[in-house]
Amino acid sequence: MLKKIPSTIFLVLLAFFAFSQSAKAADIDPEFNPENIISDAELLDYSSMQLSDIQNFLSQKNSYLANYHTFNSHGTPDKSAAEMIYDATHQNYDCSGIDLGDSPTEADKKAHCRIITTVNPKLLLVLLQKEQGLIEKANPSQSSLDWATGYGCPDSLACNPYYKGLGKQINSASLQFLAYVNEQQRYPYKAGQTYNFSNSSGTIINTPMSVTPQNRATAALYNYTPHVFNGNYNFFKLWKKYFPTTKTFYPDGTLLQVEGDAGVWLLENGKKRPFLSAGAFASRFNKSQVVKTTNDILNNYEKGAGIKFPNYSLVSDPSKTIFLIVDSTKRPIANMNAFKKIGFNKEEIIPATTEELSGYQTGTEITATTTYATGAILQDKKSGLRFYVENGQKFPITDKAILTYKFSDRKITKVDSKELAKYKTGSQVLFGDGTLLSSPSSPTIYMIANGRKRPFASDDVFLKMGYNLENVITVTPQLLYIYDMGLPIQFAN
Repeated sequence: MLKKIPSTIFLVLLAFFAFSQSAKAADIDPEFNPENIISDAELLDYSSMQLSDIQNFLSQKNSYLANYHTFNSHGTPDKSAAEMIYDATHQNYDCSGIDLGDSPTEADKKAHCRIITTVNPKLLLVLLQKEQGLIEKANPSQSSLDWATGYGCPDSLACNPYYKGLGKQINSASLQFLAYVNEQQRYPYKAGQTYNFSNSSGTIINTPMSVTPQNRATAALYNYTPHVFNGNYNFFKLWKKYFPTTKTFYPDGTLLQVEGDAGVWLLENGKKRPFLSAGAFASRFNKSQVVKTTNDILNNYEKGAGIKFPNYSLVSDPSKTIFLIVDSTKRPIANMNAFKKIGFNKEEIIPATTEELSGYQTGTEITATTTYATGAILQDKKSGLRFYVENGQKFPITDKAILTYKFSDRKITKVDSKELAKYKTGSQVLFGDGTLLSSPSSPTIYMIANGRKRPFASDDVFLKMGYNLENVITVTPQLLYIYDMGLPIQFAN
């Protein structure tokens, strides 16, 4: 929220490091660039943290918010701070053009509005510390909680009571930053234009300076807090402190192997997961996808749960619940009636420990009415349209590359339109994490990670990191366009 535009326009343009004698130059981080504080991709990277990541961050910081519950922005009670941050960034609502009355509930919005993503959860965590110290305060005041992100509190003016409360503060800030980036023409600070800041209240630098934001994300920070020092400098310092950049970062979906070692590791949710059997690896990947690395780089990643079972294995846990393993999910089978009706064989069931199944997310339950539990490719006899059908839904396949590389081992079954009409239409089939993609219209190579396309900064980066050009799949520009853009992939020696 724009707090207050400086009333005096300074005509003297000063270079950033031309500080007065009173400036504490030694306190300035040499990496701080007031014209490029954060990239657009970073600010909009809503998938950088899942709910568990946010909760773990708060717990690790011993934050008061780690155990704090209250009403969210929709008035739903007993929501944790982590849930509010996750919902604000991953599943907010766009209710444009929809009349929901004066006081719509969360259920109303969920039923009638479009779910949207907003900004990086990391941004909100930094904002909570920058504005009210809520990440590190042991016992914050109620006022600090009520005005957690400083939203609706212009400089030197009273706060707007409508935005009072942790839930409203978090949600409003997330939507405001999204608007700053997507609709910058509506706000005072814009990328590419030069502005003068007095820094009159700065304790590090208190001399005027001019700034030309190089991107919309940096302009957004100035729209929210129109000061270089200490406001946006503090943001930079906190971001660097809480989320330091590792020297070499491989995206989720990468397969890593130390030269000379037999073991292969899958990067997933920022952790390295070891394959515990050759079958588990071969059922999902091939050797050409493995990137050779060093122990130093592999040791940067926390070890996650092992991957023991091949795709489409039937496993039972200590409670005798039977699951079908599909990639990183375990789909529970409702009962033995469902098991038999689908045609599974009891002799194929593999006993599994709780630990061996801990790395798998629980997927959709398989019941006696489930059709194509292990998936099928159906083609409309008349139109020629092809679909991946699973669990009562059909997912359109619009690019031949999907069939060639994702479903090469699947038989295509031709059916009539009436058969396909039985299934609800889901989203288009896309390539998953770890896939390397390019299109004929551009030389850029992308890697799919966390559902986004991340461009390699250069061909040199691609090769230095050990990826194989033979694994790059050429797809239509239309398919690439569907993916949201992620951060560029960089390599540091």
